[in-house]
Amino acid sequence: MLRRGLLSVRSRLTADDVDEAAAALAERALELPELANARTVAAYVSVGAEPGTLALLDALRARGVRVLLPVLLPDNDLDWGAYTGPDRLVRVRHGSRMALLEPAGERLGPEAVQQADAVLLPGLAVDARGMRLGRGGGSYDRVLARLERSGADPALVVLLYEAEVVERVPEEAHDRPVHAVVTPSGVRRFH
Repeated sequence: MLRRGLLSVRSRLTADDVDEAAAALAERALELPELANARTVAAYVSVGAEPGTLALLDALRARGVRVLLPVLLPDNDLDWGAYTGPDRLVRVRHGSRMALLEPAGERLGPEAVQQADAVLLPGLAVDARGMRLGRGGGSYDRVLARLERSGADPALVVLLYEAEVVERVPEEAHDRPVHAVVTPSGVRRFH
């Protein structure tokens, strides 16, 4: 129910709304010490009305940061590839789901995310405890579990619109809190 409502609100955003928010999001995110000091950042390419990430990806790359992008595998797990610019993204349709933009080129394996100093996570909402509500596919739950098993401890940051920071989201036993949420107006940290 919460997912459907949040997706409905996003579906009413105009392209200008999304572009304006993306520019502000990039500006706020680039101020984060976790990103300023990162050598490798695992991120994602936004699709549809998701908070836009391309400006942020390009700014990170311009700083000399190695940016890893996900490649969706048939079992919903994620492989990774290096982001080398918007012209090296390919549109891939996964079954009946929306098409995703994925990096062309070499696949680095699901474990590549363990090299990240920060992981930018997609989501639909985050609550006052830092619990993230994803789209429900479980891909990032697998990533977070892989990071935990390996002992890797990157900064976990979710990118959202203002109204998607809510009082409480449903939580399952495997869910892990994020360290911060970035919205177009600013950053909120969680303990």
